[in-house]
Amino acid sequence: MTMPTELPTNQWFVIASVDELGDGPLARTVCGENIVLFRDAEGTLAALVDRCPHRNYPLSLGQVVDGQLQCGYHGLTFSSSGTCVWAPNQSRIPSSASVASYPLCQTGPWIWVWIGDPTHPGVAAPPVLPWLSEPGWAVLHGMEPIAARYGLLVDNLLDLSHETFLHAGYIGTREVAATPIETEVDDATGTVRVSRRMAAVECPKFYSETTGMTSPIDRWQDIEYRPICQYVLHSRIAPAGVAPALDGSDPDAAHLKILYAITPSTAGTTLDFWALCRNFSVDDEGVDEAMADMQRTVVLQDVEALAHVERVLGQSDVVTEVSLKIDSGALAARRVIGRQLEAEPSTAK
Repeated sequence: MTMPTELPTNQWFVIASVDELGDGPLARTVCGENIVLFRDAEGTLAALVDRCPHRNYPLSLGQVVDGQLQCGYHGLTFSSSGTCVWAPNQSRIPSSASVASYPLCQTGPWIWVWIGDPTHPGVAAPPVLPWLSEPGWAVLHGMEPIAARYGLLVDNLLDLSHETFLHAGYIGTREVAATPIETEVDDATGTVRVSRRMAAVECPKFYSETTGMTSPIDRWQDIEYRPICQYVLHSRIAPAGVAPALDGSDPDAAHLKILYAITPSTAGTTLDFWALCRNFSVDDEGVDEAMADMQRTVVLQDVEALAHVERVLGQSDVVTEVSLKIDSGALAARRVIGRQLEAEPSTAK
């Protein structure tokens, strides 16, 4: 199964974090669509096509005036719905002067946009990621742009054996690459699950410095991926031999939900949103700082590696690759994405 190159649209994508929006507009490109975000007078988020219909000036280069978006070229002003409400020396504004708007929703710190068919049933089913907002979880988050196609990030996150080599000294230990994985696909929901359970293994720096645990530990990595955008790594760290209780309680373990929102920007670039949700040391600022620093280092290692791969892929019209057992999750994800693309009229073969 080759890596899909088309950009899907009929699903939710993270476009920004709430703390990225200030008083002015914010420009983003999602699946090739140039979009501008801003807040109206009530503080409600809005997303419009980032192009003034008058002379094609980017609206993101304008300003927000009384909760409306004013073009920085000739001053045309737009409401949060995209309706042009004012134009210079124009008593009657043509309906063609309005711009399209996009549905938005918010989960914790993440703002999601729907750029596909607005009548699709998925619009009414926003992502559910409870750890981003429920009490009892500390949340850290960030974003890094990647100069690589989104499929490379999917491959990266579905095959964590690379942690042993690319992220040695932070989250990688020899046992990650040495431990077999189990992969399954829920065809009804299009969910790919990849599980790696490690017993009595080395405790990497990322966890020893944030949980206080020392080697040996039991380490579980359970991936739950809903292509394209929603990736959750359920990480469990516990002293070796300590299992959850029969009732499901797990007081001696540390649980971390490692979330990635994979947002294709263009055919060759990706927005890599990440969030760490932990149920331990929830109010410890020292743990916040240590975990955020190490996470950003790990993410930037991926950013650099995938940019190298993208450069190599761009040097040849014919791409060949050899898949191994460790790639079962990534290959399953490619098949699910392929089915999604086939279901979209714009990408169906």
